Amino acid sequence: MELIVYLAGQIHDDWRDEFAQKAKSKNLPLRFVAPQTNHDRSDNIGEEILGKQPSNLYKDDAASDINNFRTQVLMQKADIVIALFGEKYKQWNTAMDASTAIAMNKPTLIIRPESLIHPLKELSNKANVTVETIDQAIEAISYIFE
Repeated sequence: MELIVYLAGQIHDDWRDEFAQKAKSKNLPLRFVAPQTNHDRSDNIGEEILGKQPSNLYKDDAASDINNFRTQVLMQKADIVIALFGEKYKQWNTAMDASTAIAMNKPTLIIRPESLIHPLKELSNKANVTVETIDQAIEAISYIFE
């Protein structure tokens, strides 16, 4: 059995590669999908497809439509959604992806440091599992295959 895992979270470091490497080292049969991790591509996709927009408001709106379309397709295909919240970056997209996954009734696992317990308490309460590290998330997924 192979599971598709949607890796929601910030795109400014290599946490997805770390997650995939750790899963591979445990021989977990997982395939990964994610939001667009090329920031410029994500920001400009609306204009790349629809043409130049009259202002930044419309540029962002066009990009959001296409990014949300992509996310919905990939998330609907996913068996599990993992949302990583880190210390360094604002996490609005991660919160949106996690809440969307929960609303879609997708099994959802949140990774967040201890410092974010309070701001993420409601979201963590709605998720299936909340952990503090990637290693803990890998162990939770490993348990599926026992």
